[in-house]
Amino acid sequence: MAGVPVPAKYRGDPLQGVEMLFYAFLLAVMIVTGSCTPNDPYRSAERNKNIFYSTFNEPPKHLDPAKAYSSDEYELIGQIYEPAIQYHYLIRPYTLVPLTARAVPAPVYLDKNGRGLPDGVLPEKVYRAVYEIRIKKGIMYQPHPAFAKEADGSPLYKNLTPKDLEGIDDINDFPVKAARELKSDDYILEVMRLADPAIESPVFAMLEKYILGLHEYSEALRADLEAARRQRRENAGPAYNRTVDEKERPIVLDYKKHPLPGVEKVDDYTYRIILKAKYPQFIYWLAMPFFAPMPEEAVRFYSEDALKDRNITLNRFPVGTGPYMMDRYNPNMEIVLGRNKNFHREDYPDKGEAGDDEKGLLEDAGRPLPFMDMIVFKQEKEAIPRWNKFLQGYYDNSGITSESFDTAVTVSAAGRAELTAQMTQKGIRLLTSVRPSVYYTGFNMTDDTVGGLSIEKQKLRQAISIALDDEEYIEIFNNGRGVPAMSILPPGIFGYVEGADGINPYVYKWDSARKKPVRRDIEYAGKLMAEAGFPGGRTKDGSPLVITFDNPWTGADMTPVINWYIKRFRLLGIQLENKTTDYNRFQEKMTKGNFQFFSWGWNADYPDPENFYFLLSTANGKVKYQGENASNYSNPEFDRLFKMMENMNNSPERLRLIKEMTHITRQDAPLVWGFYPVAFGLSHAWVRNVKSNAMANNTMKYIRLDVAKRRAARDEWNRPILWPIAAAAALLVIAAIPAIIAVRKRMRGGRG
Repeated sequence: MAGVPVPAKYRGDPLQGVEMLFYAFLLAVMIVTGSCTPNDPYRSAERNKNIFYSTFNEPPKHLDPAKAYSSDEYELIGQIYEPAIQYHYLIRPYTLVPLTARAVPAPVYLDKNGRGLPDGVLPEKVYRAVYEIRIKKGIMYQPHPAFAKEADGSPLYKNLTPKDLEGIDDINDFPVKAARELKSDDYILEVMRLADPAIESPVFAMLEKYILGLHEYSEALRADLEAARRQRRENAGPAYNRTVDEKERPIVLDYKKHPLPGVEKVDDYTYRIILKAKYPQFIYWLAMPFFAPMPEEAVRFYSEDALKDRNITLNRFPVGTGPYMMDRYNPNMEIVLGRNKNFHREDYPDKGEAGDDEKGLLEDAGRPLPFMDMIVFKQEKEAIPRWNKFLQGYYDNSGITSESFDTAVTVSAAGRAELTAQMTQKGIRLLTSVRPSVYYTGFNMTDDTVGGLSIEKQKLRQAISIALDDEEYIEIFNNGRGVPAMSILPPGIFGYVEGADGINPYVYKWDSARKKPVRRDIEYAGKLMAEAGFPGGRTKDGSPLVITFDNPWTGADMTPVINWYIKRFRLLGIQLENKTTDYNRFQEKMTKGNFQFFSWGWNADYPDPENFYFLLSTANGKVKYQGENASNYSNPEFDRLFKMMENMNNSPERLRLIKEMTHITRQDAPLVWGFYPVAFGLSHAWVRNVKSNAMANNTMKYIRLDVAKRRAARDEWNRPILWPIAAAAALLVIAAIPAIIAVRKRMRGGRG
């Protein structure tokens, strides 16, 4: 053991030397394992830090607020960007409150002569709807190199070359950062970006119908874009590759070259958005990231070619005024949000709904946000490792997969989901909520076999709706996490009706004794099949009725789901032919109408019935208009009622129209309504202020951690098991004893 000093008293005694080394080894093991949890996946420096740990499966595609439109993207940008208004974290029904705005704007309705109209005016009388938004003074952007200036006020980082960026891999590597105050120009710029044809915002088609001049403005930008493309093509010659060229050097358009009458600047802290029709739901759009501010400096900064070559883009490094900012972006390992030191004053709400105070949700009332210093999202592609780390306390929250459901949840005799003893012993909390979403299957209403509005075709679709037992589906494939849908409209949205008055009578009967809906039996569905002209599932020539099922369920775990559908159709004698394809091919088939039966879903953009019933509007048909009406349903009476209802304020009259629309769609049955998903979320006892809010996407600022409690729990749940080490050491000593005795004998013989 060269280099290891041995005390003099042991130098002549091998046995004592081995004993010394054994005890030293055991002592070292005890010191090391006693001072930490050996399986801790985090750096020791983070042990006492105020950091929230969560996960992601796949990296988000877009972090640009003009393009982002999925929940995984909103989970990040919602903490960084700030629209003018937001949803109250605690109050239900969902209520809008100011964020950067001084107040929630109320629309001013004008007639053709510019005279004011009352709030409840009929939509057809409104010529213009004006939303004036006044933002608070003193709100600052996060520190960012885009705001760094030369002495003359010009950008510090401009005309960058690869040499300028040596040693720079992300935003934090820039040596100089600065900030500036939020201005109304920033909100105006983002509305202009929504019309940029090069950006291809997913909501432009919806917004151009309402924002004054947005369509014309976009067409003018498109002409500029095509002119720039022609010029590049002429300069490059026959070898020009537009796709490659624009990926490396995107065309930056001059937004100020053309007027946009639908957006007006009043002053540095006030702007107006002008609609060409009454559209009460527009107020909800103002709470979405599409209407968050975008500083012109950031657009210019990220247009630098040298930055694109290093993948330093707006899609990876957002620029906002929110409580958090992008700190590290490693999409193959972790995404880290750090506290924005420039964040303006915002306090935890001091009001909630009934029961919030008793649940401890108002303990932090009036305290400044945010509470956490950092949010770390670790990539976890496999469900089991992620679940195990949650149980060890290394992740602060978790969903519940099918694999972990029985470990986490049990169903009581009353049918309520409750935590298992293992979970309650750890202090884990369960939060359930019906989501404002609907997962449905549907028919191509333009198809000769399953489409059409005749009574026979209605009865065919009604029979299939009965056979597709949503209660069974929810139990088998969703662990009971769902509520059978009675229409397109989910709970929590104006117009939803509970109880006997709310059932779909074509699929259910009401059991007054048990006070619950009961699905009609398969015999009744068979009777409908016969009335539809398909007795026993047979066509007029006696052959089986064949229906194709298009879906993008390519994973092996979806095979049982597909087989379930085949089995349920077989109960009616129908032969269901599965046609699974990849998602791109599936999308193409849906767009072209080359399908009969399909599966889809919808998550609410905002809490209004219009956001669900437009899924059945003719004007929103997928084949004709590339809209979200995937079934291509078209009923003139429904369209008439929808046009009356869509832009109305909530009122008894609007509710009456919704009931009529619901009746029509239940009878026509273009969709098998499916179910409303129930979200199950778990969080540890040290995570405070947790409340489900399906509309808000900026909720991380409200969460508070008890770091000391987490540290103690991690130590307790991950105690090192020492006996195998001690046993191995004892076996080592026992195995060494014969050799030591032999050495001693030789030593005694040598001395003799």
